[in-house]
Formats: sequence, C-alpha cells, structure tokens
Amino acid sequence: MPSPRLKPVSRQVIVLTGATSGIGLATARMAARRGAKLVLTARNAEALSELAEELRAAGAQAEWIAADVADKPAMERVAAFAVERFGGFDTWVNDAGAFTLGHVEDTPYDDHRRVFDVIYWGVVHGTQAALDHLKGRPGGGAIVNIGSILSDRTIALQGPYCAAKHAVKGITDAVRMEARMRGYPVSVSLIKPAAIDTPYAEHLRNLTDAPGARLPPPVYHPRLVAIAILHAAEHQVRDLTVGGAGAMISFVGNLLPSFTDAAMVAAAKRLQTTSVPPRPERADNLHQPRADLAERSSKGVKVRETSLLLQAQMNPISTMVATAVGLIGLAALMRSRPMPAWQRAARRLARM
Repeated sequence: MPSPRLKPVSRQVIVLTGATSGIGLATARMAARRGAKLVLTARNAEALSELAEELRAAGAQAEWIAADVADKPAMERVAAFAVERFGGFDTWVNDAGAFTLGHVEDTPYDDHRRVFDVIYWGVVHGTQAALDHLKGRPGGGAIVNIGSILSDRTIALQGPYCAAKHAVKGITDAVRMEARMRGYPVSVSLIKPAAIDTPYAEHLRNLTDAPGARLPPPVYHPRLVAIAILHAAEHQVRDLTVGGAGAMISFVGNLLPSFTDAAMVAAAKRLQTTSVPPRPERADNLHQPRADLAERSSKGVKVRETSLLLQAQMNPISTMVATAVGLIGLAALMRSRPMPAWQRAARRLARM
C-alpha cells in the first residue's frame, strides 16, 4: 500500500471548515504564518471575506467560499473550488461545530438534529469530498477531523454534542482502516481537544435556566489545537489529544464509569453554567451564523498555553529518551542513599 507523502505546511494547500471562529480561526492564522495556501469555508460570508483580506495583507494566499458543512453538495463545491483556485489541495480539516447545553429531554428535535448535521454529517461530507480528491492525487494527502475528549467520555448536559463526537471518532476510525484496505495514500487523523477557550460557550444554544454557559476548567488555548492540526497535516498520526486534564477525565471515566457518572451528576450544571449572559451579537449560532472572527471567548478566563501531553505525542522518541534518562538518574540517586536498616534485614532474610 502506498504511504502518503505529506508535505511541509509551507508547501501545502489546506482546506479548512469552520474557519471564522475559535480553533478554525487560530488554525487559519497559524497556517498562513507558516506559508500555507488556504481555502477557507464557513457559513458567514462577511467574516470569511474579512479573514481572507487579513491573511492576504500579511502576505498569505487565501481564498474563501461560504458553505454549510451539513450540505453535501456544498462540500463538493468547496473541493471543486480548491481545485479551480489552486489546482487541488493537500490537507482537508473538518472543524465546524454546533452546540447545545441542556438535558436531552429538553432539547428540541430540530436542535438535536442540527448538532448531528454539522458535527457528524459535516465530517462525513467533508471526508468524502476530500477522499475523492486525495485518493488519486500523487502523494495523497491528509484528512484531519476534530473530535473531542468527549469522543471518549460523555458529560451531562451536552448529550447531543457528545453523541456526535462519539460518532466522529467511529467514522474516522472506519475511514482510516478502509482507506488502507483500498490502498489509498491518505492519512486520516483525529484531534481530541479538552476544554478550549473559544466562543463555544457563547455560540451554543442554551436550554438551561441559567443566563449563560461556560466550559469546565482547566481550559486550554485554541493555539494548541492549531499546533496539533498542522502536525497531523505533516505527519501520519492516528490521533492527538490536546490537554492532559481532559485526557485524565476520559481515563478515569473509562476506568470508573459509575463513579464518574456520580461526579457528573453532582457538578455538571455548576461547572457549565454562569450568571453572566453571552454577548448578544455572539449568542446562539446553532441555526444561523452570528458574530465571528474571535479565537477566544470574551469571558476572560485563565487558560493553559502549554500541553505536555500534546508535546509528548508529537515527539515520542524525545519523550521516551527523556523519561529513560530521568528513571536512570532516579535509580542512581536511590542507590547512592544509605540503605535503611529494614531493607538490609530484608535482603539478609532473602539470602537465607
């Protein structure tokens, strides 16, 4: 099976959905700084135009096309647009999102369906459009899907979102395996962010009785997810988790599911709601676009700007060497310390 020959980002054409807000916006700006040519898409035509002009003013090549990822023909038009403007593309990033906060029982069917149309079907539509192009492209390319820590562990009050992210993980794994079965030179990666400081909590549809929403701490900078996305564009990786705190929740949730359920029941509403309402121009973009072009929320929360877990995943050999050196040093330190009397006695007994 031919392996994909992934280029440096500086030599790539990257198609990016959800480009006008949060993680997508951070990725667009970072990719532009690194020299990538960009095809930007989202629902908000005005924001796309403004973003493209910003990137061009900084010397980047950026084109835009307004489209809703829930519309399959629209995603096919995005792929055709990239071919028309740049002769093709090397990486396709499925980043668009849609969000609700509230009990599943209280979530209108149309809202629940919209979350799946954007998150799950948006990934399916984008992945198929990308695969149709990349499978026949010399050297292939990369498809990068944005999942979540909640692809592994559900949190109360975000049922539709968690279910959709579980589905994204499932379809990403399936496409990865099936691309190998058919010999396509395509890398398929899943990025799983923890809580990220984006306009997510303002853009969601709030179905609770609280004035506003927020993300459970700790919260990470969207730039970290952009780093992970561009790493996956250049390296054939299965998945990358951004944020060790979120990974720990996922681990504990799978190890002790009933305990984690009880903790969610006790704390889910307190950790995800606030008395501070969202900015009116950003509030609730579930069915219609709202104010965009913000990477971070307007809530002024303290964010973590590093993720040791992400660095370890992107640099596994260096991490293993550093860990081995640390363990050797610790062993040497332990040997240099005087042996306690109880340990000397235990060793004598063991030799008897």
